[in-house]
Amino acid sequence: MGTITFTVSLKEVRPSDLSGFFVGWQTPPSPEKFLRLLTNSEYRVLALDGEKVVGFITAITDKTLAAYIPFLEVLPEYQGRGIGQKLVKQMLDLLSEYYMVDLLCDAELQPFYEKLGMKKTAGMMVRNYAKQSGLDI
Repeated sequence: MGTITFTVSLKEVRPSDLSGFFVGWQTPPSPEKFLRLLTNSEYRVLALDGEKVVGFITAITDKTLAAYIPFLEVLPEYQGRGIGQKLVKQMLDLLSEYYMVDLLCDAELQPFYEKLGMKKTAGMMVRNYAKQSGLDI
């Protein structure tokens, strides 16, 4: 395992680069659908070990007030190295102008997100009250 780098670009990513994710899913998306998921997400950050995709996070938005983080994944053999934390921090930086950033997760994952500044509720959330009136685009 080498140095981990981070990118928002999908320029060099092919479906064959996207294996090993969605651990525990009964019917995970195919690599082609996974690439489409990344392509269609308004925001994404990838963690790379060389050219190998080892983690990712995505966000979708209404481009006005709200953003939702549906996916954060790090390959099992790369977990415990701070990659997930770095992905979340980078995504929250990208989304810092939105009033609300929400995600849902299992209860056992809530402490992970709390350490990164998110608040426990029925789901998990960030509220940027300074931007409650919406973005100026």
